[in-house]
Amino acid sequence: MIKEFYFISKNAVVSYVVVFGKVTDSEMKPSIHTENQSKVKVDLSWRCSCTNDEDSDLYCYSNEDYCMTNTSCFVSIQWTNGYKIKKGCSSILQCPTKTNIINLKCCYTDMCNENITLDYPPDPSKQGKCSSGGCGYDNPTVFMYVIIPMLFTMVILAVAMTICHVMHKRRMTRISQRVPFLEDELKVEQCGDSTLQGYLDNSSSGSGSGLPLLIQRTVAREIQLVECIGKGRYGEVWRGIYHGEDMAVKIFSSRDERSWERESQIYNTVLLRHENILSFFASDLTSRNGCTQLWLITQYHPHGSLYDYLQLHTINGEAVLTLAQSAAAGLVHLHTELIGSHSKPAIAHRDIKSKNILVRLDGSCCIGDLGLAVIHSERDNLLDLGTNTKVGTKRYMAPELLDESLNVDDFESFKKADVYSFSLVLWEIARRCLINGRAEDYRLPYYDLVGSDPNFEEMRKILCIQQVRPPVANRWISDVVMSWCNAFQ
Repeated sequence: MIKEFYFISKNAVVSYVVVFGKVTDSEMKPSIHTENQSKVKVDLSWRCSCTNDEDSDLYCYSNEDYCMTNTSCFVSIQWTNGYKIKKGCSSILQCPTKTNIINLKCCYTDMCNENITLDYPPDPSKQGKCSSGGCGYDNPTVFMYVIIPMLFTMVILAVAMTICHVMHKRRMTRISQRVPFLEDELKVEQCGDSTLQGYLDNSSSGSGSGLPLLIQRTVAREIQLVECIGKGRYGEVWRGIYHGEDMAVKIFSSRDERSWERESQIYNTVLLRHENILSFFASDLTSRNGCTQLWLITQYHPHGSLYDYLQLHTINGEAVLTLAQSAAAGLVHLHTELIGSHSKPAIAHRDIKSKNILVRLDGSCCIGDLGLAVIHSERDNLLDLGTNTKVGTKRYMAPELLDESLNVDDFESFKKADVYSFSLVLWEIARRCLINGRAEDYRLPYYDLVGSDPNFEEMRKILCIQQVRPPVANRWISDVVMSWCNAFQ
């Protein structure tokens, strides 16, 4: 069966010869007819209701509201600057598809699309606007694919936040139970109208208790953090204000909980307070912005660390001796065990370096950062290495630490390692001494052999295999004040 039918565009009528059941390339050849033909007669099977408007591309017969087809009739809602209903004949067996078709239905009998009614979706130009009847979507698809996933996500977030809050509370409780001194209600000692600074300045060497001066577990709420003055692997150091007085607040990150716990424990040691040991006020743990913060509150020193001070200042011979002697006095106090009614165990620092030594306003030094310290009591035959597995700064490590020959059961070995690290600090001080009006630039030990963050193997090769040591300048030895540098030889 062969039929010829026509599709009319704005400029021409294109006719096709179709063999139903099979269409060949040679048989399906269009022929173009002239423009403005009024009517085309075709031998097709049934009629379809047809939309005949000026901007339509469906072109019904002239002055008629129907078209002929043997495929399908359709009704559609299309969006073109507004919703429009279009009816007509489909040129293919399937329903027509276009990007601007919103709703569509096809049928296959005579005038079957005449009375079909389609639902209008919401007008995109009016979405987000509310009428007097209220706002909302009647389309269940919107509820299924938008509202339900949003509600599900909100429930998941609420559950996650609840779990995090419970875990945070448990963590705070666990830390409190493991560090019992935080439960103490220790009040600041007062002597008339004296301040904390006055009390610290009047404490004699070795006579201070070492116990915290402030009420622990409440002090964090009374300190106002002003500015961040330092950052390191442990966390941050802030300058804070407590009742008008400056103090340093060392805030440990949660991963360095062991360091905070160890340092707090050692600072609470009886008779630790010394003018050349960083003065300790209190330890506290607090929660800010949902995060656990571990605080160590100490005396504030505007000059900062010896590392910072030496970079900014050249020093004369007298200042060199003050820095060296005071730092040595602090190290000796740590290493010395005091026996009596209020005893003090011997303490090896294990991380002596210029960044862990602070410069006081009078030009003397005090040692801080005891998070890696080892405690030894000869009276109790106790060697407490702590639970912190971190090691000290590799640049300052003694050779016996690098080649792993240090005897960890002998406290004297740890003291000797401290003395080696302290000798490197003395070398840093000596470089900045003015001799005949000249001083070397500040440099870290082994600056010319390793980078800014040397690894374990690099330092082991330099110290243990090549046996290199920092050079001693001849002008240091020839100077009267600096003659102590002969000890480096």
